[in-house]
This record gives sequence, C-alpha cells and structure tokens, in this order.
Amino acid sequence: MPSEKILIVDDDQNICELLRLYLAKEGYQPVIATDGEAAVAAFESQKPSLVLLDVMMPKMDGWEVCRRIRAAGDTPVIMLTAKGETFDKVLGLELGADDYVVKPFDTKEVVARIKAVLRRCHAAEGGDKNVIQFENLSLDMSQYQLKVKGAIVEAPPKELELLAYLAGHPNRVFTRDQLLDEVWGFEYYGDSRTIDVHIKRLREKLEGASDKWSLKTVWGVGYKFEVKD
Repeated sequence: MPSEKILIVDDDQNICELLRLYLAKEGYQPVIATDGEAAVAAFESQKPSLVLLDVMMPKMDGWEVCRRIRAAGDTPVIMLTAKGETFDKVLGLELGADDYVVKPFDTKEVVARIKAVLRRCHAAEGGDKNVIQFENLSLDMSQYQLKVKGAIVEAPPKELELLAYLAGHPNRVFTRDQLLDEVWGFEYYGDSRTIDVHIKRLREKLEGASDKWSLKTVWGVGYKFEVKD
C-alpha cells in the first residue's frame, strides 16, 4: 500500500540512495538510517510499515536491531546480506525475519519483495473473513490475528501462514519441501530447517491449548495438524 514508510538500514549510502529513489517512485516514504543505533531510533520515532535491514553495520549489527524490532512487535523485516558473508538463515528465522535479499541485488526485485511482504501483512479489504477455528484456537488470516484460549498471541506473518496452511488441511501430512513451496513460494532459496524453526516457535505458542488437536511431527516425512475425533 503506497504512502507507507519503509525504513532502509545500511551503512552503504549508495545503496540507501538507490533504494530511496526506487521506493519513492513507487509511492512509499523511505526513511534512511546508516548504523544500528540510528536504525533503532528511527524505528521508534517513525514507526515504519517495513524494515530493510543490513546485517553487518557499525555500532549495532542487524541481528541486534532485529531483536529489538521483534521485542516491540511484528513489523516485517527483510534482511540484506552481502554475497559471500556468513549468513545464518536459521538465526534470522528465529529472530523473526520475514525474507532475505543477497547483495548485489536487483532493486526491482527488492521492491517486489517489499510489496509481497506488505500484502501478506495487511488485512484483506472486504469479503468474508478467512477464519480457522478449533477448540481454544482462532486464526483470522484477514487480520493476521491468532487467538489461543481467547487471548491474542503475537506471531510473525510466516508463522501464521504456516499454521493456517496446516490447520486448513487437518490430518494431512506435508513434507518440508511441500510446505516451503506452498507457504514461502518456489522462489525461496532457504532450506528445510526453515520449517523446523517455525514449527518449534508455533508449538511454544500453542502449548497446552487443547488435547483435541496438535502440530505433529511425522518422522521421516514432515508435519501435520492432527485433529482427534
């Protein structure tokens, strides 16, 4: 949704300026920070709709900035990393990153990814709500809202999309590769550990909610949302 603020965090001013020009052209309001401390301050003051976050930065690295953003809520984060850098995708997922872009990148691709992440995060306008309900569990994907025992539980968009896909096909077993294709999309370049990390985080949030359903591991195959008769 154009006019939204996008926080660009990178110590390379040329990259910042290039992204600023492209995002402004698309109707977004780019905000720039060139180190980690400035990024946290800009995040708190500007309240952006999405953060483009470089990993290696002075004063505070991208991992710590991501931790602080996640502590404040579920603002989507796309991590930027230079080709050849040691980049722990699993750590990024554990911190709640929504996507990754490797430098050097095609600026149009970055803009496309921003639009895709924001689309997933916005409530659908009009139409019927897409609500999945089981005992003590309510998942409203029109608002990206999860309730467990009536209480709202904060979770990043990808966790909610994974839960919605599994719970939307109860008792059906999916391999990790199938879940990567269906939830992350064919262009995702991560590996199957992505699914394991998200399942672990979801189980922590759903623990003790009900004995009538659960996220089950099917050893040697994948996962399913098991519903008991």
